[in-house]
Amino acid sequence: MRLNALIASALFSSATLLGHVRADDVDDTLESSTTSTGEASTSSPAEKPTFTPSNIKAPFFEQFTDDWDSRWKPSHAKKEDSKTDEEWAYVGTWSVEEPHVLKAIEGDKGLVVKNPAAHHAISAKFEDKVDNKDKTLVVQYEVKLQNGLECGGAYMKLLQDNKKLHAEEFSNASPYIIMFGPDKCGATNKVHFIFRHKNPKTGEYEEKHLKSPPMARIVKTTSIYTLIVKPDQTYQIRIDGEQLKNGSLLEDFSPSVNPEKEIDDPKDTKPESWVDEARIADPDATKPEDWNEDAPFEVVDEEATKPDDWLEDEPAMIPDPEAEKPEDWDDEEDGDWIPPTVPNPKCEEVSGCGKWEPPMKKNPAYKGKWSASYIDNPAYKGVWKPRKISNPDYSEDKTPANFEPMGAIGFEIWTMQSDILFDNIYIGHSIEDAERLKAETYDIKHPIEVAEDEATKPKTDDKAKSPMDLKFMDDPVHFVREKLDLFWTIAKNDPVQAVKFVPEVAGGLGVLAVTILALLVGVVSMSGATPPPQVQKAAEKAKQTAVDAKDQVVDAASSGAEKVQAEVNRRTTRSNAAAE
Repeated sequence: MRLNALIASALFSSATLLGHVRADDVDDTLESSTTSTGEASTSSPAEKPTFTPSNIKAPFFEQFTDDWDSRWKPSHAKKEDSKTDEEWAYVGTWSVEEPHVLKAIEGDKGLVVKNPAAHHAISAKFEDKVDNKDKTLVVQYEVKLQNGLECGGAYMKLLQDNKKLHAEEFSNASPYIIMFGPDKCGATNKVHFIFRHKNPKTGEYEEKHLKSPPMARIVKTTSIYTLIVKPDQTYQIRIDGEQLKNGSLLEDFSPSVNPEKEIDDPKDTKPESWVDEARIADPDATKPEDWNEDAPFEVVDEEATKPDDWLEDEPAMIPDPEAEKPEDWDDEEDGDWIPPTVPNPKCEEVSGCGKWEPPMKKNPAYKGKWSASYIDNPAYKGVWKPRKISNPDYSEDKTPANFEPMGAIGFEIWTMQSDILFDNIYIGHSIEDAERLKAETYDIKHPIEVAEDEATKPKTDDKAKSPMDLKFMDDPVHFVREKLDLFWTIAKNDPVQAVKFVPEVAGGLGVLAVTILALLVGVVSMSGATPPPQVQKAAEKAKQTAVDAKDQVVDAASSGAEKVQAEVNRRTTRSNAAAE
C-alpha cells in the first residue's frame, strides 16, 4: 500500500507540473478539430478525369490495359552473380493497378513493383523487332515512386532480338542493347544510359556508359523519362520534358566507341640507365659551421617574472570541504578514506597557485636537422613512356547509333522500396508522337498530382515556428523531443537558464528522481526490512530538493526567457531552413 501511494504521489506531481500545458493544448486541439471538421464538410474533391486509351501507333506502345498479361510475363529464372556463389531468385511480384499515392486519372493503371528488398524481372516481346538503322530511336516511359526511392533501380532494358529469348528465362544475364532509366542508392543518383556495342573487327560486345549522367528526380509525383538517339550519332535525355543532357555517342561514353589507333607497346620496358628524377639534393652543398642540430626547439624564458598575485603557498587542488565519508566505509577493509580534491577557489581569480616556474619560449637558435638544398638534375631525361605501336584491335564505327535489332523490353531490378509504378511506355521513331503522348498523359496528370500533394502538406502557418510554439496535443512525441532537445542545448552553456526557460523539463526530471528513490524505498519496505540510513537520508533530501525545485521553477519561468531568446532564434532559423 505504501508503494502504491508513493507512485500515485509522484505521478500526480508530474501531472501538476505539466498540467497547464496540456489543459491549454486540449482546448486548442478541440477548437482546431471543430474548425477543420466544419471546413471539410463544406468542401468536396475536384472531379478527376477518366482514363481513355491513346490511339498513338508505335512499334511498341504500352498503357497496361486489361489485356496486359497477354504481353508481359514474369521471369522465374535465377539471377547470376559473378561476385558470389549465391543464387538469387526473382521472387518479386508484379501487379497492374491504379496508384495509391496522388492518383490523378480514374482508371489509369500501371505496372507496379510489389515487394520491397526483392529481385524483380518481367518482360514483353515485340510483335516485330525494332530496328533503328538510319532512323531516330525514341524511348519514353513514366515512373512513379509512390514510396520514394532510397536504394534501387527503376530502369528498363531493351533486349537483343534473339530467337532463344524466352520471357520466363529473362535475367540479368540476358543480352540487352540499351539500358535506360533512374537508379539510386545512397549518394549515387543517376539516369543510366548504357548501350552494348559490337566491335566490328573482333565481334566482341562491350558496354558503353554515359559519362556524367543527369540525376534522377526522386519524387512521389509522376516523372517521365525520354531518350532520343538520332542518325547523326547524337542523343538527348529529357526528364519531364526538360532536356538535361545531350551530346555525341562518339565522344561522351566510356569506354570510347572507337579505340585508339595506337597503343603503348606492352613489351617495351624502361632502360635501367633512365633517370626520371627531375630534382636532386645538391651534391656540393655543405652544412654551415654554425649550424647547431642539437639546439632544442624551446628554452626557458629567462626574462619572465612571477606575477605579483601568484600564490605560492596555496595548492592548486584542495580536499573537497563538502565531501563526507560514506557511512558504510570500513577503514580496515577499504583503507583510510581520503576526500576527493577540487580546484582551489582562491586560485580562480589570480594568475596561479603553487610553485612558480618560468614558462618556455621558442628557441631563436633552433634550426633543426640540416639537409642539402635541391637543384635541377642535369641527368634528368623526363618521364619515361613506352613506345607506341599500332592497335591490333583497332576498328572504327562511325555509326554506333545503328543499334542491333531489339526484340523485347524488360524490367530487371532490385529495390528496397515497393510500389514503383511504370506506365505509358513508348518505343518508336517519332519524336512528335512521343511528345503527343506526353501531352495526353503526363501533362494532364502531373498538375493534378502536384496540386493534391500541395493540398495535403501541412500549411506553413500551422507549423510551430519554434519549440516554444509547440503544443503537446498536436504531437506528444515531437513536443517532448523538442523540449528535451532545447533543455539540453541550453544546459550545456548555462544549466540555471535551462531550468528557468524550460521549467517543465526540469520539474519532470526532479519528479522522476523522487519517483525512483520512492520505488527503492518502497521495495525495501515491502520486503519487511528497515531501509539503510543512507537510503532514508537520500530520499528525504531528494524530497526536499524536489519541493524547492518546484517553487524555483514557478518563480523562474517568467524571468529566463529574455536571456535565452537567442538560442530559440537559432533553433527556429535551423528548423525553418530544414523545412524549406
